[in-house]
Amino acid sequence: MVVDPDSPRFARQRILGGFGPAAQRRLTEAHVVVVGAGGLGSALLPALAAAGVGELTIVDDDTVDASNLHRQTLFTPSDVGRPKVDAAADALARIAPDTVVHARHERFAPGATFDLLLDADLLADGTDNRPTRYLANDAAAIRGIPLVWGSALRYSGQVGVAWDERGVDFRDLLPEDPDADGGDTCEIEGVLPTVCAVIGAMMASEVIKLLTGVGEPLLGRVAAYDALTGTTREIAYRRDPQAPRPGSLEERTALREPDPGRAVTAEQLAKLLAGPTTAGVHETPPVLLDVRERPEASFASLPGSVLIPLGELPGRLDELDPDAPIVVYCHHGVRSARGLEVLERAGFTRARHLTGGIEAWSVLVDPAVPRY
Repeated sequence: MVVDPDSPRFARQRILGGFGPAAQRRLTEAHVVVVGAGGLGSALLPALAAAGVGELTIVDDDTVDASNLHRQTLFTPSDVGRPKVDAAADALARIAPDTVVHARHERFAPGATFDLLLDADLLADGTDNRPTRYLANDAAAIRGIPLVWGSALRYSGQVGVAWDERGVDFRDLLPEDPDADGGDTCEIEGVLPTVCAVIGAMMASEVIKLLTGVGEPLLGRVAAYDALTGTTREIAYRRDPQAPRPGSLEERTALREPDPGRAVTAEQLAKLLAGPTTAGVHETPPVLLDVRERPEASFASLPGSVLIPLGELPGRLDELDPDAPIVVYCHHGVRSARGLEVLERAGFTRARHLTGGIEAWSVLVDPAVPRY
């Protein structure tokens, strides 16, 4: 089923000044990934579904607890014990049966972010967990999409937009997490349920604005809400052009000198593939082993690669020549390092991996290879 942008259901949105049918169509064609189906998600998700967002992916590894019900209004007492994503998907089906909802009962964690964001237009973080927010920020930056984030604790909350491609992201507000343990949580400090409702609704407004192009998003600004006084204030921030970008490709390339026995840089691999000579002897170009997932390889890959996803590699080693030179690669070099360990344990003595992955290749060697 496809959301109809001309449905009478959206009549009051289409007549808004500056909105119109074009903005509604952009909503129905959009895919939004929402991490967290708790207090913020309970306000954010139904607002997006009701507004006509065509596709929603919900990511959460938690189950409904009785202590959630005062603020997580997507759920009822009969949902206690169920995965939050499943209960949320059922609730959204009642609100907007034509919205496509993907329920992912899993943690938003390194290594799992690519598949989730492959065709997403926007990422929203409602986990109110700062380590997850940094991960969401960096994942969105890599994909080139905006991140809408929110937080709620005690009697107050904040909302912001991070969009690295537009010059500012969450690390410009807080370069590093000041609380190693993730800071205070509502389990310890409590939260007024209406704060979650206000912040979740504000997050939904930012998502709708970003998807439709209507209005001015909270980019480089944080809206802070105080329920005790009923007031909001704005905190403005900007990127320091002189500050290092933690985790950036440039920093990884500068600070991590590869072990020549186990790794090659993108520039070194380009020379190997061109068939360099050593002491007048022509070297055989290495076999390129791609250990990413199939959707990634279909989006961008190096010519002539052999695709064996990392999870399948131990059972498919017989497809590779243990005496051949091999360069393993992935997106950023994390999975390829693990793949190299698999090969080394199996007796592959001429295997190395590509530091920085295909991302480094796109930036440093061939910009025609799409980045993601």
